Amino acid sequence: MYKHVALLVRQPDMSHEAFVEHWQHTHTPIAKDIEGVVRYQQVLPTEPEHAEFDGLAELYFETLDELHEALGSEGSRDYDPTKEIAAKARKDVDNFLDVERRPRLIGRERVVKDEVDGDTDGLYKHSAFLVRKEGMTHEEFLDHWQHTHTPIAKEIDGVVRYCQVVPTDPENAEFDGVAELYFDDIDKLYDALGSEGSRDYEATGGKAAEAREDVDNFLAIEARPRFIGREQLVKNTLVNHDGY
Repeated sequence: MYKHVALLVRQPDMSHEAFVEHWQHTHTPIAKDIEGVVRYQQVLPTEPEHAEFDGLAELYFETLDELHEALGSEGSRDYDPTKEIAAKARKDVDNFLDVERRPRLIGRERVVKDEVDGDTDGLYKHSAFLVRKEGMTHEEFLDHWQHTHTPIAKEIDGVVRYCQVVPTDPENAEFDGVAELYFDDIDKLYDALGSEGSRDYEATGGKAAEAREDVDNFLAIEARPRFIGREQLVKNTLVNHDGY
């Protein structure tokens, strides 16, 4: 399953509340019907005043070609779709988003752990947009992330689902990957991974502390945005596909 993750930044003269109103009531009815979209979910920040972004828009496609045709490819934050609904959604983007300040990542999702049978609606999610350490190749980063770090991170207390998104075009991607850890309790998330307001955090013990210690072995923490929010499912036409 291929996934487009957009880290949304509102226009400078717009409040977060006005952004959410436009996004959910004007833009979403268009975006959910973009050609090829089989699943669409949004993540709203639990602490908007401390969050780096105003929200996450996550659109899934069965094929990479369909994704590229609708939302462009890696290497640019902007895109120029030719299909009707995708073009209509792109036109509306200029009404509420600051496109040049909106990072995005196109990748393939890998489900590492799932105790909720893919039902993520209403769960709290910590999304870490990973940037590898200086001097490390993307391949070395992936090897450490998936074979050394993941066995620790998936056992963090309170994690009910853990997904990874690996870029399909790493040479042109803004990030080396996305780590998505889901919790059913926001306090458990904060206890394990800290709260909004900083790209770093201090875990107090257990697997969370072990994972935080290992982070320094492969990530550039200060270059790694993160986002804590609550997920809302907008559309899903998938049945028993990649964990859903």
